Amino acid sequence: MEVVAAPIPASADAAAAAKALEKKLLDLKLSPPLPTPAKKAAAAAAKVAAPLKKKLSGGAGGYVLEDVPHLTDYLPNLPSFPNPLQNHPAYSVVKQYFVNADDTVAKKIVTHKGSSRGTHFRRAGPRQRVYYAADEVSAAIVTCGGLCPGLNTVVRELVCGLHDMYGVKSVAGIEGGYRGFYARNTVELTPRSVNDIHKRGGTVLGTSRGGQDTAKIVDSIQDRGINQVYIIGGDGTQKGAASIAGEIARRGLKCSVVGIPKTIDNDIAVIDRSFGFDTAVEAAQRAIDAAHVEASSAENGVGVVKLMGRNSGFIAMYATLASRDVDLCLIPESPFHLDGHGGLLEFAERRLRDNGHMVIVVAEGAGQDLIAKSMSFADTHDPSGNKVLLDVGLWLCAKIKEHFKKKANFPITLKYIDPTYMIRAVPANASDNVYCSLLAHSAIHGAMAGYTGFTVAPVNGRHAYIPFYRITEKQNKVVITDRMWARVLCSTNQPCFLSLEDVEKAGQEEDEPNVPLVEGENSLVKASPLLCNGNGAHCNGAA
Repeated sequence: MEVVAAPIPASADAAAAAKALEKKLLDLKLSPPLPTPAKKAAAAAAKVAAPLKKKLSGGAGGYVLEDVPHLTDYLPNLPSFPNPLQNHPAYSVVKQYFVNADDTVAKKIVTHKGSSRGTHFRRAGPRQRVYYAADEVSAAIVTCGGLCPGLNTVVRELVCGLHDMYGVKSVAGIEGGYRGFYARNTVELTPRSVNDIHKRGGTVLGTSRGGQDTAKIVDSIQDRGINQVYIIGGDGTQKGAASIAGEIARRGLKCSVVGIPKTIDNDIAVIDRSFGFDTAVEAAQRAIDAAHVEASSAENGVGVVKLMGRNSGFIAMYATLASRDVDLCLIPESPFHLDGHGGLLEFAERRLRDNGHMVIVVAEGAGQDLIAKSMSFADTHDPSGNKVLLDVGLWLCAKIKEHFKKKANFPITLKYIDPTYMIRAVPANASDNVYCSLLAHSAIHGAMAGYTGFTVAPVNGRHAYIPFYRITEKQNKVVITDRMWARVLCSTNQPCFLSLEDVEKAGQEEDEPNVPLVEGENSLVKASPLLCNGNGAHCNGAA
């Protein structure tokens, strides 16, 4: 900074003025330089707290509780109140109003002699004491990421559950995903305004990917006096929720942050399943039925159906099992090859000669390495950080057509169906509607009881409060050494395309196999070098 000295007046005060100017120059010299925009950004980022610390406790027999944070961890003098549910007429017939304080849910329920009790999570449900009075609650609900059947049902049940069970009147909807927090896009939500939204697909609040600016979001939460935040989204959204909860704790705010896991791919770890998955499988089956009709009605008909499944092939796998009309199921977890002995094209040719038609189901994330090898493509990512996938459906159709063009007197009729956006845009079915209601109510009970920094979902059939880090550390994937995938191979009679080395590697990647990795009857990897015999006629997995 340039400093220009003022002229010294010719008077008796000249000496004093000179001394004052000298002091001002010295102060400027010693003062720190003004921060640059980059330094401001770094300082702001440094102020954002890390995610909340893990809360672990142990017990007899190898018992481990992975607990969730509570507001009293950093606000020890917070007052509590009797749970109003004990006076609620709808709960008067309930044998036990509240879950016991020590109730937990086991992460793993299939054990063997000598097993330790293992990891447990805190059981979800209403507690005897709550840390919010109804008139002080100011709740906010936000939906993030891609669409999924059941989003509107969760929103509806959060609003109605807060109102009907706890008497909460102030609930705001954050429009447009995380960005809506600092764009001030909100809408008042009441039981009347959300009454029939569960009959519609999509989300009435709107959604977006990215926009995760923790400091701005928490500033908005603090400025508007929000003290309960319900965040509905996938693993990326839950990572953002963990960061928000950590910053709220750092600032010492009385505000519960609750996640409700959402992913149509069912790829969130630990939990039994994510909402919308049942609806997606049901809708996918209708697409497979259409492909089967088209294929069976033409000479050498081939129906190809591409389903959602970026990194996990659960929709393709379950839709295949439900349909029983699928001849070949391709998922990201199981590599395959096109050409040569035992390849996909050889199998397709044999199946057409034998049956006169075939149906192929392929998950969107399958075969990405093969496509990348056949064309020059630079990796790109969407705003959520997900890798942009190449279209495996169109690529596979082109390869099949190219192969059969070389075959004399072997014309085929190929139909390609991509129901991706139809599947995720439909309303939830009856099963998912009930499931969404249970998720919303469990989330509300946890927030009212003062818990924060957790997501709610069933684990082995019991709803539990799970720390954010547990569901964001890895993705749930189809285990190709598991009996469920063996059932698919037996249903389709397709080749497994895998060598023994591939299968052993897949078994080693599974952290906690369903049965011990021992030799003999319970072995996951048999002594035989093949799971299938190459022509797809046999597999040694139990149905």
